[in-house]
Amino acid sequence: MDVFVKILTAAQMQQIDRMTSEQWGVPSLDLMENAGNAVARFLAARYAPLAGQKILVACGRGNNGGDGLVVARLLRQSGGLNPRVLLFADPAALRGDAAVNYGRLAESGAPEAVPDAEAWREIRSSISGSTLIIDALLGTGLSKPLQGFLQEVVRDLNGISGARRVAVDLPTGLSADTGELIGECIHADASVTFTAPKYAHIFPPACEQVGEWKVEQIGTPVEKIDEVPELFLSLTCREDLLWLAAPRRLDSHKGLYGHALIIAGSVGKTGAAALAAKGALRAGAGLVTVATPESALPVVAALGMEFMTEPLPETPSGTVALAALDGGRLDRLAEGQSVVAIGPGLGSHPETAEAIRQFVNRCPAPVVLDADGLNAFAGRISDFKAAGRARVLTPHPGEMARLTGLATADIQKRRIEVARQFAMQNQVVLALKGARTLVASPDGRVAVNPTGNPGMATGGTGDCLTGILAGLIAQHGSREISSAVNAAVYLHGLAGDIAAAHTGETSMIAGDLLETIPQAFISLRRVSE
Repeated sequence: MDVFVKILTAAQMQQIDRMTSEQWGVPSLDLMENAGNAVARFLAARYAPLAGQKILVACGRGNNGGDGLVVARLLRQSGGLNPRVLLFADPAALRGDAAVNYGRLAESGAPEAVPDAEAWREIRSSISGSTLIIDALLGTGLSKPLQGFLQEVVRDLNGISGARRVAVDLPTGLSADTGELIGECIHADASVTFTAPKYAHIFPPACEQVGEWKVEQIGTPVEKIDEVPELFLSLTCREDLLWLAAPRRLDSHKGLYGHALIIAGSVGKTGAAALAAKGALRAGAGLVTVATPESALPVVAALGMEFMTEPLPETPSGTVALAALDGGRLDRLAEGQSVVAIGPGLGSHPETAEAIRQFVNRCPAPVVLDADGLNAFAGRISDFKAAGRARVLTPHPGEMARLTGLATADIQKRRIEVARQFAMQNQVVLALKGARTLVASPDGRVAVNPTGNPGMATGGTGDCLTGILAGLIAQHGSREISSAVNAAVYLHGLAGDIAAAHTGETSMIAGDLLETIPQAFISLRRVSE
């Protein structure tokens, strides 16, 4: 699997900071200086010219406040800036590196101490004209909602009209370890975090309060981070997927890029089969065949000139019949295929479900299981047998609930935990769809996809993903299956983002996403150049 950016909890970040100082020889005071320097550089680049800004630096008593004190000192040292610095604590309560940096800042003028609500109420009207607020109150250490004095401060800072707010590490009031909003928090326009993003930078709705965010390295050797145990969560980045943009061989032919078999469609659900087939072709598969119930075949065939079709025996309701297994018919169709995708539009007839279960459990090729292919195992996951063969499951939360027997609300609340356990227990690659689709691997790694938008919440986009998965696996069979799934999920979301930029989120349909897959590839190619 490619190397992705790790996503850390507050405890993991604290452990890495300790290891950086105690094992890797970088003094903690240097880490704080580097952090403040990174924020100051960001401010100078993002909000130039700073000389015209009325800057307020709000500092707490801990290390996050210490970072803010460094920012204030560096701003004072650059170009005669004179930010107003408020310390929301008694200076005598400062300890360690924060106390050292308080002393360094005091040489050019001590911060104003605001130790309690009464002191805050006396001065808060005087900050109403601030245009740039640096939030260095709490950072990543919060685990429960703000109360009392600091809650009042946060509410007032949010209420300053026209001010832009930049958070040091994480907006005050957010928990670093969850995407949930636990209470009042700073509404940041931007956040500068250190070493690696935290959960709240990535997952909604908390990430909506973070604003634009940037990771800065402050001294921790990046190559050493993997030495920390249980760092299983990572963020898929565009730079990790540049292999998708590699040029094809001059002597290319369609046989080099795999043959995808897509078992999909039924009477009334032919569009799902066509969307999956076109997704596979747009993703670059050399050949695509759609196997579909015989009475649905003429409609499916009419929806695309570039893919082939095969008829399958059908039930009276126009879905795949159990007779499709007779004489090894489906087995012969799958023989020699690079990948088999099963599920879009197949329907829920009991015969169809039984045919899916039997075929999936004996198919030797890599299998992508989606939609009605997943529903065939609803309440019967014990019947699913990966048996060491490559299997990719792509449920949305409702399908995941049916597979696991959990409530959909529980799936949404514990997405990472549920996806990871399921992938390990069943030895599959699981793409749990939704805002920030998760790709969980059999070895316990989980990758978070950053692309995609609410406009993709429309019928057919999941079928497109099934096709893209099949297309990439067909071409890149020698690459680790998790890597191909990460790439497909990223490409799918990127195409959706490009489509939404053209159509808007409300009007976007699945066909728009298919049409922008080429632009998504081109976008990746430009990054690689």
